[in-house]
Amino acid sequence: MIEKLQSIEDHYLELEQQISDPAVIARQDEWRKLTKEHAHLTDIVTVFRQYKQVSADLEEAKELLAESTDEEMNSFLKEEIAENTEKIEDLTERLKVLLLPRDPNDEKDVIVEIRAGTGGEEAALFAADLLRMYTRYAERQGWKAEIISDNATDIGGFKEVIFAIEGTGAYSRLKFESGVHRVQRVPTTESGGRIHTSAATVAVLPEAEDVEVEIDANDLRIDVFCSSGPGGQSVNTTQSAVRITHLPSGIVVSCQDEKSQLKNKEKAMRVLRARLYEKAQEEQQAELAQARKSQVGSGDRSERIRTYNFPQGRVTDHRIGLTLYKLEQFLDGELDEMVDALITNEQAELLKKVEQ
Repeated sequence: MIEKLQSIEDHYLELEQQISDPAVIARQDEWRKLTKEHAHLTDIVTVFRQYKQVSADLEEAKELLAESTDEEMNSFLKEEIAENTEKIEDLTERLKVLLLPRDPNDEKDVIVEIRAGTGGEEAALFAADLLRMYTRYAERQGWKAEIISDNATDIGGFKEVIFAIEGTGAYSRLKFESGVHRVQRVPTTESGGRIHTSAATVAVLPEAEDVEVEIDANDLRIDVFCSSGPGGQSVNTTQSAVRITHLPSGIVVSCQDEKSQLKNKEKAMRVLRARLYEKAQEEQQAELAQARKSQVGSGDRSERIRTYNFPQGRVTDHRIGLTLYKLEQFLDGELDEMVDALITNEQAELLKKVEQ
């Protein structure tokens, strides 16, 4: 492991020289790629340097202890050795985690799709709650959220809503949200006070760049039509809505939120690109399907991953068995405790596989 870490630090130093080279800076695409790689390695190099310093301090203390005859000094050195030995163990575990294979999508922006499931109007209202939860979380992280497409109900719910979240590490924090979210509460539409169970499905897709997904214009059928629903006279009377059908895959994406046909087309293409990217990844990883099922972030949309129980004020993640009795705060976007636990669990599972 030490040899591998040393080679990483050597490469890190090479990158530092390259990104400060005026000739490389002039080639902006190359420079951006190198600075991104440099940033990815910063954490591991920082911890490795701490490890080397503590290791050196530990060896020095051991040598001094072997030569010392002073009892007071011996006592001090033994304490220092015990302290540094503990630090070495902690740093070693941190380095093992940092050396785990990175998900290449972790730094990407995301497209999030929420669809009302079983439960009728109550499920649509829950979909609206989830939309607010994720947009509030994005605000807390300093990310930008933007609605791409929605199918709203008359009382404020959503049959479907698609939105983008842009921000560093968005996919790494949100990828665990894919799956079925279940809610247990007394619906506002229910006068009898009975607790109902409803559900909504969440899909989190890494947003693909143009270079990652090639889309042949000949493979697309693009239809334009008049928007429906609220939005004013100009939205409802002009053919600004766009429906794009990707003929080889059969994927259909519609967008009608903008007054401009061009803007609606751009948004629809973002969603199409993300769906095709996800489809390509699923095909590439088909042989690893069994292994992925054991991982928290498998993204299986049919899996019930979480329950939001209003009478008890709790939210339970079924994959890791974690229950938090802070439902109100959770729905207001305080997701970090849950997200951190999911990430830690995934890292533990990956470490098990590496050590086997």
